[in-house]
Amino acid sequence: MKLHCEVEVISRHLPALGLRNRGKGVRAVLSLCQQTSRSQPRARAFLLISTLKDKRGTRYELRENIEQFFTKFVDEGKATVRLKEPPVDICLSKANSSSLKGFLSAVRLAHRGCNVDTSVSTLTAVKTSEFENFKTKMVITSKKDYPLSKNFPYSLEHLQTSYCGLVRVDMRMLCLKNLRKLDLSHNHIKKLPATIGDLIHLQELNLNDNHLESFSVALCQSTLQKSLRSLDLSKNKIKALPVQFCQLQKLMNLKLDDNELIRFPCKIGQLINLRFLSAARNKLPFLPSEFRNLSLEYLDLFGNTFEQLEVLPVIKLQVPLTLLESSARNILYNRIPYGSHIIPFHLCQDLDIAKTCVCGRFCLNSFIQGTTTMNLHSVAHTVVLVDNMGGTEAPIMSYFCSLGCYVNSSDMLK
Repeated sequence: MKLHCEVEVISRHLPALGLRNRGKGVRAVLSLCQQTSRSQPRARAFLLISTLKDKRGTRYELRENIEQFFTKFVDEGKATVRLKEPPVDICLSKANSSSLKGFLSAVRLAHRGCNVDTSVSTLTAVKTSEFENFKTKMVITSKKDYPLSKNFPYSLEHLQTSYCGLVRVDMRMLCLKNLRKLDLSHNHIKKLPATIGDLIHLQELNLNDNHLESFSVALCQSTLQKSLRSLDLSKNKIKALPVQFCQLQKLMNLKLDDNELIRFPCKIGQLINLRFLSAARNKLPFLPSEFRNLSLEYLDLFGNTFEQLEVLPVIKLQVPLTLLESSARNILYNRIPYGSHIIPFHLCQDLDIAKTCVCGRFCLNSFIQGTTTMNLHSVAHTVVLVDNMGGTEAPIMSYFCSLGCYVNSSDMLK
């Protein structure tokens, strides 16, 4: 029985000697082996760790020699086996999670002296060909090269399948738990499965030139919140992004060129790490008020259909405030947690899209709406011209929670 993964063997004596382990695993093949001898007719079980530099491998006896298993992150392909003699921790990573679970089960049986009900290897050197499964990058740029009957190597960290005519995301890709970069550009994909959010290490997602019409709320609320750094949705048919999109707060690069966007998410200012934003050639009539909170290195909004400013404000003040309005403002101002398990789902939606006043407070249905222009250099170091006339200004929608806020900000609206 064999397992392909990365291995780091850490001696527990090193800290006592004032030394450190190098802290990096190497690609290895782990084999569960047995050996018999005349003096000991009962087979002895070993864990054999073979690397490309040491194909004969290093063996560790298993029977009654395991002090502890650490399996908290086994679903991520990680585990640690602590041996008694020698006093080492065998740290495993980048393994196929199901294969890892089966391998650890067999190792437990060998530790207890039980018969392992699976194929057990002999103590022989590992062939070089067995290390080919450690491929970390695969680039496919034509339909004829796309694998139909063969699985993708589980160890892939970078996968590109462009110009392959894909109409949906191949579910086999979603088993590649080590993926950091997934490029599905130049295909015909119409919808993204929510299970893309299960790729816990995914940092770059390229969906340029497909047929997408939306980006689902489920993806915005998945583990992509903690991992996704770069997202390319250019050349699709997206008209709007959900307000939950702004929960992808690790995003640094966002490309939305050549879509049908009619608005940005109203909470876009929550993307505090965003540095590169490109949304050229869309249908944006104006920018949301929270756009002012961005701090960008590069901004491109060329070719949008920005509207002329409205001279008169839109007044929707409610005096006195309704109970709903007053409650919503207090929940948001005091940052009281809420969710569909606490209050009705439609109220959660109202809170999610609440307007932010220029004073920093919030408003739901009682507000004054006004439009002004903003020089885009106030939020970005480098700005691509908005039009062919050399302009770098764009209309921005502002909201005011009260008449006092509107009057105090009247200079801004001139």
